[in-house]
Amino acid sequence: MLSPIIRAILPDRFRLLLGIARRGSTLPLAELTALRVSLDGRGGQGMHGQQFRFAEDGLSTIHNCDFLEDPRFQRALSCAEKTDSWHGWPMRWRAYIVCWCAEWAMHVPGDFVECGVNKGGYARMILEYVTFETSGKRMFLFDTFRGFSDTHLLPEEQHLKESYSYPDCLTAVKRTFSGLRSVDIVPGTVPETLAMRTIEHCAYLSIDMNCVQPEIAAAEYFWDKMSSGGVIVLDDYGQTAHIAQKLAFDDFARARGVSILCLPTSQGLIFKP
Repeated sequence: MLSPIIRAILPDRFRLLLGIARRGSTLPLAELTALRVSLDGRGGQGMHGQQFRFAEDGLSTIHNCDFLEDPRFQRALSCAEKTDSWHGWPMRWRAYIVCWCAEWAMHVPGDFVECGVNKGGYARMILEYVTFETSGKRMFLFDTFRGFSDTHLLPEEQHLKESYSYPDCLTAVKRTFSGLRSVDIVPGTVPETLAMRTIEHCAYLSIDMNCVQPEIAAAEYFWDKMSSGGVIVLDDYGQTAHIAQKLAFDDFARARGVSILCLPTSQGLIFKP
């Protein structure tokens, strides 16, 4: 985790390099390409010869990204980074999408739900970004808080256990959200734990469990509970390593007469009609 002082001093491209160095050398081609683009002046040119303004988390663009300088977003992001949910990996645009969706959902009736929480980075960021504690809404955090459940992984997904490392983090998560009355932490596997809480209406649903079965089960469980205008954020939708999830959600959306907005951050958004 980079301190706010270090983040202010180092240019974006060097923060990207530090994040990559901390993550290790097993990077996909897309991330290596983003690194080359951000560091190489000749490769870092876009339309009309403009220099890239942003190159991070698989996304490079010449376009405006002034939200990065927004003090409210910076404070929220700092809260998320203190949880060490992303192990120093820079993903600010993806985080901003989560903040935007959370702010949108504050105007929609219903509670907030995360299925796939890890150390609580997104949830903690939302609580800082919007005025949640006094809103009357509740935030439910569903996760094993210790990684994958073998019974929920498809045979073709077993390799994911080697790609992701999830320590037992329940104690840390409880500490992060201690004293926040609006937050309800629900440990255990999804979908088995979902019925343990009474959630009548949902305005915001984040799904980030990195495997098909529990993600689709969560979407099916909450679909009829989603208020009109409510948003579902699919964290892995556009990632090639998670193509099975994309295909499953494409079928899910098609069956309900809606479409999924695929973002270059790798996220997918579904808005309930």
